[in-house]
Amino acid sequence: MHDAYLEKFLAGETLAASRLMSIVERGGDDAEAILTALFPRVGRAYRIGITGLAGAGKSTLVNRLIRHYRDQHLTVGVVAEDPTSPFSGGALLGDRVRMIDSCGDPGVFIRSIASRGSETGFSEKATELADVLDAFGRDVILLETIGIGQLEYKIHFSAHTTVVVLTPDAGDDVQSLKSGLMEIGDVFSVNKSDRPAAREYADELRSMIELRLSGSGWHPCVVATVGTTGEGVDELAGAIASHRAYLDTKGLFEEKRIQALRNRMTMLAEEKLKEFFWENEYIRGHFDDVLRDVSTGKQSPYQAAARIVESFKIEKQKGR
Repeated sequence: MHDAYLEKFLAGETLAASRLMSIVERGGDDAEAILTALFPRVGRAYRIGITGLAGAGKSTLVNRLIRHYRDQHLTVGVVAEDPTSPFSGGALLGDRVRMIDSCGDPGVFIRSIASRGSETGFSEKATELADVLDAFGRDVILLETIGIGQLEYKIHFSAHTTVVVLTPDAGDDVQSLKSGLMEIGDVFSVNKSDRPAAREYADELRSMIELRLSGSGWHPCVVATVGTTGEGVDELAGAIASHRAYLDTKGLFEEKRIQALRNRMTMLAEEKLKEFFWENEYIRGHFDDVLRDVSTGKQSPYQAAARIVESFKIEKQKGR
């Protein structure tokens, strides 16, 4: 069945792409087989990460960027990570309403995914869905995070250009972003810039960026935008294009690709090792005994953890 979907996918059938993305989202062996089959076709699309604080207007800006790229006759894919419903476990799709004017456009493919407790704003599953869109031939892929602040660093490994969206309302919160979003942003959008003190906020942001700059590398741009009206969106797209040109001129695309692959391989290996460890019969059979020693004070949790790992090593050496 999956081979039939793949054949239709390669022929450009949108329904087949949607079906394959559903399989990938569920995970497991079928998902890995599909991603492996598509991997040689991945790498053509330009990926733009849209991240920032909750309520900054990321979805509205994404909608405007979609229209900008469609006006340039480029195809667009969107992977947007949404908060998980506490009742169904699915994605709360309220933000997708802001992209409603892109519905029905065959050159736009929007996919929302539930965060399912992700603490990094953009999960590995969302990156895999972006790979499917990449293999499907999208020219530009917009990756929107859920908006949880400093923890959204992993978008940096999934995107060529990372846009950090902030608003004048953030105020003193900018100070707390120095060790988080400030370090991953290639372009900064001061959205809702029609509000009071927006210019002062943008100037403060530029000053903070200048303070942390060193060497002759890329100097992040600060662009004033109003997502609801589209003001500044062309300038934002221009800043993204400038960063793309910088990466191209400096020959950094391959470096970013290798960095992203290293991060993905590390994450996947860690997940597989974790599954392998906890599925081991010896570990499952003796874990409660070790826990009992901790609960009675015979060992600390640290000693117990070391004991479990050492026992696992011994059992593997015995060939069990």
